[in-house]
Amino acid sequence: MAFRGWPVEAIEFYEGLCADNSKTYWTAHKSVYDDAVRAPMVELLAELEPEFGPARIYRPNRDVRFSKDKSPYKTQIAAVLERGGYIKLSAEGLGIGAGAYMMDSPSLKRFRAAVADDTTGPKLVGIIAKLEKSGIGVSTHESLKRVPPGYPPDHPRADLLRYKDLVAWRDWPVAAWLGTAAAKKRITDTLRATEPLRDWLRAALAG
Repeated sequence: MAFRGWPVEAIEFYEGLCADNSKTYWTAHKSVYDDAVRAPMVELLAELEPEFGPARIYRPNRDVRFSKDKSPYKTQIAAVLERGGYIKLSAEGLGIGAGAYMMDSPSLKRFRAAVADDTTGPKLVGIIAKLEKSGIGVSTHESLKRVPPGYPPDHPRADLLRYKDLVAWRDWPVAAWLGTAAAKKRITDTLRATEPLRDWLRAALAG
């Protein structure tokens, strides 16, 4: 079947799960998850695969082994695309992301070297400016208080040097279009817009 968006039942499912994150609720509404939440995501990813590669849907169960929050289920469905990109749906709406999340030490070292470089650094600044102008935010989940050792405190890209990862993100609240094929267009438009950033990161992190 062709992707036709997520029906209102998908949003209602997550509203209910947010209110009652229990096995009892999940079991009683499992068919809604399968038909209204997961099935449209599978259809969407199949249509995106020729351009963005295979994708993986994250499991709905939370890993609570090291968490104080013992609620058993994630309150969103999310998928990651092989060629870069992240899609999530929750009771709050749709979110699309791309970038490098929580870089390891070697990747972070290469990222900062590329940021500091007088050729690749300004190119990244230009990419970010274009994304932000189009309504796509670019930020980090964690930033150092100071420029890392080895770089001057007054470096022209000091803010980026302090980043520990780099992610482009766009959110939309729940609206009628989410239940139509228009949802796919917003997703593909965003993923295409972030391609220059994904290409920059791919080259930078490759060393």
